Amino acid sequence: MAARPLLAFDFDGTLAPIVARPDDARLAHGIAESLARLAAELPVAIVSGRAVDDLMKRLPFVPPYVVGNHGAEDPLAGGAPPAALDAMRERLLAQADVLGAVGVSVEDKGYSLALHYRLAPDHAAAAAQVAGVVADLPGGLEAYPGKLVMNVVGAGAPDKGVAVARLVERSGASRAVFIGDDVNDEPVFAVAGADWLTVRVGRDDRPSLARFYVENTDEVAHMLERMVRLLGASAAAA
Repeated sequence: MAARPLLAFDFDGTLAPIVARPDDARLAHGIAESLARLAAELPVAIVSGRAVDDLMKRLPFVPPYVVGNHGAEDPLAGGAPPAALDAMRERLLAQADVLGAVGVSVEDKGYSLALHYRLAPDHAAAAAQVAGVVADLPGGLEAYPGKLVMNVVGAGAPDKGVAVARLVERSGASRAVFIGDDVNDEPVFAVAGADWLTVRVGRDDRPSLARFYVENTDEVAHMLERMVRLLGASAAAA
């Protein structure tokens, strides 16, 4: 904290507990106050798979930086949603009944599409159906999995690693702290400099390039509280 880094955070599974319905997600207890206090002193960024507009309505303050759609939607960088997604939208519309029958819901986030199956009665059957839908994607698109979700994005779109590296440069910080919990956070861990602090939320069998981990969003809340205290101590020492 004495180095005054950029503080960047994923949202779902990091600042907000994972919930069955994405629209029900809310910041975990105590996190909102800590984030607001940190943002008053340091550059804070929320870098999420959600759309920027969706994120903003869930935050009780306005962070200096908000990047959505897994890094592809950066309001300060500009850019338009990939036109190639229209072909995928048509495919999903044509298969809506089949997907719905196995409990798959489609979320259109403008710059990306998400096929959720957390509420499916049989996760394996739903995952198999989703895999079939994305097996032969229209040109200009790529897909990657998350926690009970499949994401479809424009091929070559900036990922979270690109987004956070750009934010470090944009903010003038010398390094970053990044906390995330899912597959789409690994690009940040991969590009992190030796002086960055990278933390994955949760332990499972998936390998991770993060340097450290915490168990859950409750421990993220404790970590943010400690950041606030350390920031105050470094300011007093100065």
